[in-house]
Amino acid sequence: MNIVETPLPGVLLFEPSVFGDSRGFFVESFRASWLAQAGIDATFVQDNQSRSRRGVLRGLHYQRVNPQGKLVRAARGEVYDVAVDIRRDSPYFGQWFGTRLDDVSHRLLWIPPGFAHGFCVLSDEADFAYKCTQYYDAASDAGVRWDDPALGIDWPALEVAPQLSDKDLQHPCLAERTPQSLPSYRLAR
Repeated sequence: MNIVETPLPGVLLFEPSVFGDSRGFFVESFRASWLAQAGIDATFVQDNQSRSRRGVLRGLHYQRVNPQGKLVRAARGEVYDVAVDIRRDSPYFGQWFGTRLDDVSHRLLWIPPGFAHGFCVLSDEADFAYKCTQYYDAASDAGVRWDDPALGIDWPALEVAPQLSDKDLQHPCLAERTPQSLPSYRLAR
């Protein structure tokens, strides 16, 4: 297993060993010691999984209270995954990192608490699985517009227009969010 630092401090890629032969493959998709080795002190309380078809874009999501740290992966198919630092007072505020996750490399992305998160599906279908450090709280659910021009996220060119939920279409740009509606840099590290 290899740990790769990204341009956003705290956002890490985990590259597990994949053992394959004519029968298929075997991969460890999670090991607590990986996080410990990377200096991450996280306890996961909830696992989630979604299935989406090509062109579906989910995000950019976060929780105003009790921000979630997420360990994400594409269990099947391929996605482009994005983390955006939205922690008020962070020196990296408004910066983002994106990467492809797929069921061939089995890479995982650690997204610390205080980051907005989203992904778009590049394969015909994708199963997206992730572990969370906090329970989902509908009252705290919030988001940032996926195509916020100030963020300038370089989403991959899709063969079809991105398909978003009605909720995701309504998210404001980051500059329209009040500081009180964003996670704190000091509390979410």
